[in-house]
Amino acid sequence: MPKVALTTLGCKVNQFETETMAGLFRQRGYEIVDFTEKADFYIINTCSVTHLGERKSRQLIRRAVHLNSTAIIAVTGCYAQLAPEEIKDIEGVNAVIGTNERKHIVDVVEYAAEGKEFVGDVRNVMQEHEFEDIPMFGMQSRTRAFLKIQDGCTNFCSYCIIPYARGPLRSRTIDSIVQESYKLVKNGFHEIVLGGIHLGAYGRDTNNGKTLADAVAAVLNIDGLKRLRLGSLESIEVSDELLDLLVKNEHFAHHLHLPLQSGHDNVLKAMNRHYTTAEFAALLQKIVGKIPDIAISTDIIAGFPGETARQFAESLEFIKTLPICRIHAFPYSRRKGTPAAVMPDQVDEAEKKSRVHRLQQLSNEKARQFCQNFIGTVMAVLFEQTMSDGIADGHTGNYIKVYTDKVARRGEIRRMKLTKLYRDGLWGENLF
Repeated sequence: MPKVALTTLGCKVNQFETETMAGLFRQRGYEIVDFTEKADFYIINTCSVTHLGERKSRQLIRRAVHLNSTAIIAVTGCYAQLAPEEIKDIEGVNAVIGTNERKHIVDVVEYAAEGKEFVGDVRNVMQEHEFEDIPMFGMQSRTRAFLKIQDGCTNFCSYCIIPYARGPLRSRTIDSIVQESYKLVKNGFHEIVLGGIHLGAYGRDTNNGKTLADAVAAVLNIDGLKRLRLGSLESIEVSDELLDLLVKNEHFAHHLHLPLQSGHDNVLKAMNRHYTTAEFAALLQKIVGKIPDIAISTDIIAGFPGETARQFAESLEFIKTLPICRIHAFPYSRRKGTPAAVMPDQVDEAEKKSRVHRLQQLSNEKARQFCQNFIGTVMAVLFEQTMSDGIADGHTGNYIKVYTDKVARRGEIRRMKLTKLYRDGLWGENLF
């Protein structure tokens, strides 16, 4: 049985796509092994959001060559889509596959192995208009599963290269979403996370009038589903229908990730983000008014070109006022081919690092404050693992991490009394 090792860089969508590729290999009789092991085939699913992602992608290619210099090495993902010739020139690479050709992955590597010649399968993704619907085969059961239901983006934020790597909007059919969700539930997954490159735009590319709320409602109707969660969602695409589902359905997790990117209107405009800080704040107040226990996390880019020290300080003060629980802070990464790459007043790397640090400090404060609000309350916790020290951990619906020393099986939901701050979450006691 030939051995194949797969590894992933980047977002949850990439991780899901690697899972589906692993399933295709499994279906064809391949043994899946860890990427640190010697294998006959290595698949590297790359990221191109930042320079760091591309550098790590190249490092992983070289690591595969070191593990087995005679193996077939295939590179896919956003970096492969954007720079196929650059990757082709890396010693040891046998195949480069774009972001909409993953369904052919097994055929491509087998052809490369048979002919011992380079294979390129990278097409113009801007001409793609159909969702690449790859059924899942033999996904190994865990507590939480990510399900990709949308691909592509047409926002063209001035800092982002992803629309060029992923192409236009493509939505998975609701029938396919329900079918795959049912398989996940039947296979032992207790929580499903619906995601995409531009998730809130789900259905916009079709003529059937279906929206993200329709897809969510369909999945919530599946018997046996314990919890449904959404991936990253643009704030301006949080509809009233979606909020109504959050309010009314106990299986819909009270957690939204809404990227802000900057707390200053001038910077938002330069980023080509289509909202103001006032609109963002008003939406969050509306959401919290309807769902008081909801967890809202966000993304912030530090050091966007032209962002002055004063603008960053004002942004920080604005973010402090928001009812959020966590900040994912990133330094701006200059991406060739995007408008921001040629903007004047690029911010110094050391200054970007300093700003990220301040955002991370604020994030820690926000997370602590959010957790403190729930000390003394009783909440349902979906347990995910028991660590070597005997401590079990899991998450509440609003994504608070809960620890306990009581026996808790993976996949079990227990009502726990949350008693104190502990590590990066709260300590829980069994409720009898």
